[in-house]
Amino acid sequence: MTTPSTPATPVRTRIAPSPTGFLHLGTARTALFSWAYARHHGGEFVLRIEDTDVARSTQDSVEQILASMKWLGLDYDEGPIYQMQRLERYHAVIEQMIAAGTAYRCYCSPEELAAMKAGQEARGEKRRYDGTWRPEPGKTLPAIPAGIEPVVRFKNPVDGDVTWDDLVKGPITINNREIDDLILLRPDGVPTYNFAVVIDDWDMKITHVFRGDEHINNTPWQINLFNALGAALPAFGHIPVILGDDGQKLSKRRGAVSVTAYEEDGYLPEAMLNYLSRLGWSHGDDELYSVTQMVSWFDGSHISKSPAQWDPAKLEWVNSHYIKQADDARLAALVAAQLAKRSLAAPERLEAMCGLFKDRCSTTVALADWLAMYVSPVTISDADRAQHLTDAVKPAVLALADKLEALAVWDKASISATIKETITAHGLKMPQLAIPVRVLSCGRSQTPSVDAVLELFDKEILLNRLRSV
Repeated sequence: MTTPSTPATPVRTRIAPSPTGFLHLGTARTALFSWAYARHHGGEFVLRIEDTDVARSTQDSVEQILASMKWLGLDYDEGPIYQMQRLERYHAVIEQMIAAGTAYRCYCSPEELAAMKAGQEARGEKRRYDGTWRPEPGKTLPAIPAGIEPVVRFKNPVDGDVTWDDLVKGPITINNREIDDLILLRPDGVPTYNFAVVIDDWDMKITHVFRGDEHINNTPWQINLFNALGAALPAFGHIPVILGDDGQKLSKRRGAVSVTAYEEDGYLPEAMLNYLSRLGWSHGDDELYSVTQMVSWFDGSHISKSPAQWDPAKLEWVNSHYIKQADDARLAALVAAQLAKRSLAAPERLEAMCGLFKDRCSTTVALADWLAMYVSPVTISDADRAQHLTDAVKPAVLALADKLEALAVWDKASISATIKETITAHGLKMPQLAIPVRVLSCGRSQTPSVDAVLELFDKEILLNRLRSV
């Protein structure tokens, strides 16, 4: 990894997802790194939608990408910019390149290309375009065949090396003989990825490109294209992949989960940003920090060269930290949404409930699991019923219900005093009464302080549950 320095020109970074599926975790991490780098240097961040895969791109995917970016709080200064709205620009550059001799039309049919590659494989050669239509001094090109719509290919240099100092990997060199004449424009007039991305980055004055290291093999073509166009090169940083539990790369097609799925599963965006930032980047031994702190630290250094391992348990631990830190009113709104999915109305004192139970929960789904007991019937396990709801304790429970019904003030202090009176009257210890009360009212034998839990119940609901003993 190279040592970063303050960029000489205003920093402009981008994220350019393809709307062929959801925004997955790897792309979200790349977006975070790109965004944080721009914000660290007081620069700008651009959102571009690379929708040239017309057959697979969908509006639903676009909307999911935008929703994911909004949830994460990764605000952009320009965009969303759609490639399919820039076809005229790509075509204009193609004509300029053909006129300059850096691109040419290729009329090879699909059958000819297949035969070409089959012959190369049979001879043990690397599969590549053989230059049939590549113009060279003194070369006579074949006659243009009828009925074939040409592609446009880049006239890639045949000699020399392509070298760049990667922001993550360090110096990388690939010989031009390892790559062939890239297709820039398909027969239908839609540009290929490697061409469109160069024109976009050039036009949008992108200075730094962070992306997954699966793009390393694309970079030599792109650098040669930038050079052929006389355009300034951005700095490239190729980030190692994220691996799943099975050690294989997470991707849209393999095991990846959408960013919005984590929102639905009760994770907080600040927890996701914190956890994603630690996948392949570090600031000393710091584990928990705000996105503001991350931006202040993220100068492009300390990005790992090795793949990161996705750890659901670690994410849950990080999220539990932020749940504990979260404002109770904010949690109440999130839990109310979770309860609504279960067709449950939010209880009146939901904010106080969140404050009482949030220390026990790692997600808002788990918090909703707890708090549903206030508005929905509870189920008591046979084991809890047999162990805690004995004939010896039932009279005390019923007596407690009568005393609670008579309370003029329904608050924690009054409930606590009433429980203590009942314990004394029946010669019990606190757990002998408190646990059966928890089981009957909450369906669980373990809760926070029983008086604090009971205070938040609707009085009639609680009395009915206690009398069901």
